[in-house]
Amino acid sequence: MANTRTVTVINGDGIGPEVSAATIRVLEALKVPLEFEFKDAGTEVVAKFGTNLPHETVEAVLRSGVALKGPTGTVVGGGLPSANVGLRKRLDLYSSLRPVKSVPNVKTRYENVDLVVVRENTEDLYAGLEHIVVPGVVEAIKVITEKASTRIARFAFEYAKKNGRKKVSAIHKANIMKLSDGLFLDCCRKVSREFPEVAYDEVIVDNLCMQLVKDPTRFDVMVLENLYGDIVSDLCAGLVGGLGMVPGANIGERTAVFEAVHGTAPDIAGKGIANPTALMMSAVMMLEWLDLREESQRMANAIQKVYGGESKVRTGDLGGSATTREFTDAIIAAL
Repeated sequence: MANTRTVTVINGDGIGPEVSAATIRVLEALKVPLEFEFKDAGTEVVAKFGTNLPHETVEAVLRSGVALKGPTGTVVGGGLPSANVGLRKRLDLYSSLRPVKSVPNVKTRYENVDLVVVRENTEDLYAGLEHIVVPGVVEAIKVITEKASTRIARFAFEYAKKNGRKKVSAIHKANIMKLSDGLFLDCCRKVSREFPEVAYDEVIVDNLCMQLVKDPTRFDVMVLENLYGDIVSDLCAGLVGGLGMVPGANIGERTAVFEAVHGTAPDIAGKGIANPTALMMSAVMMLEWLDLREESQRMANAIQKVYGGESKVRTGDLGGSATTREFTDAIIAAL
């Protein structure tokens, strides 16, 4: 096939292989000009490779420039560093992009949610600079730089401008962390002046959380440091039905990884009942990033049709009884 693009597929752990297979079925039904190269990452491959992020996986993504990734597990409080964090660092995927939008007929406390979380991915407390000072005392260092803050602010404003968004909100705690979060705000303010057509405001992160649960429709694009972004993006997912209903992408200058941001769900792994919606929606984002806009819109429309029409095809997490295959069949039929 002419102009065929290679996509690296990382199945991940738990339900990862199932939702990945379902998503690829839809992409193949779309007849997209893509070839899929499968590589490993996650806790389930440590025994084979001695690491949860094999070098050949990173090299494959560098070659292809784009990856579709299922969820990968990590050990809480010990063990190897997160494969997700490792992938972001080694590929310099500095921007985490998570659009959060209400899904038709998925009952939540809110309607008409349509916001975007832009999270800086490379520094902050996630830089991994922590050590034991003396027994019983641990110190972690928060790193905020002008370079990274300016880069993520510009990404947020460029995204807003390109996608017809009206406002960017910089989220911070500069009232307490006056130097680190103060620097982040300074960078956001400077970049905002380059985009007079996009409104700009600043919101303290704890106030943001309160405002989001009161009225999420008042927000548009939010740009945040790493830790705040991690927390707030999950909060926002809860507004529209949970992590199983939102896509995610980690984007660098030349490379992007599109992934399901939910967990590995080991309790249902292998049972064929996982909901593949999140990874399918991430694939929609991937197609758009690859400039396959027609195919991206067709896939998005199919997902909307299954959820928004009279179809009762739902997986168990949404109160239905459909298997992963049955749900995927419905999406393909809706194409």
